[in-house]
Amino acid sequence: MSTCNDKAAAAVIAFVSGAFIGSVAALLLAPKPGREVREKLSDFGDNAAEKVKRYTREAKFKVSPKSKVGDYRYDGGDAWI
Repeated sequence: MSTCNDKAAAAVIAFVSGAFIGSVAALLLAPKPGREVREKLSDFGDNAAEKVKRYTREAKFKVSPKSKVGDYRYDGGDAWI
């Protein structure tokens, strides 16, 4: 079962890396001045960095425990109910 997941993950990684390489090649081969290409690449990098940070925060929030179950322990004290 893990081999199926490994193949799917490899396919997704290959697709994303191919899309990235294709977009960079399109920007570099476009008939525009170097300044415009550098500005577009800079904007693309900034947007990508912001998205990665946002997705990382969301993933950390989803993975983190929502309640602190381990904090409420009965220590055997003399409490009246």
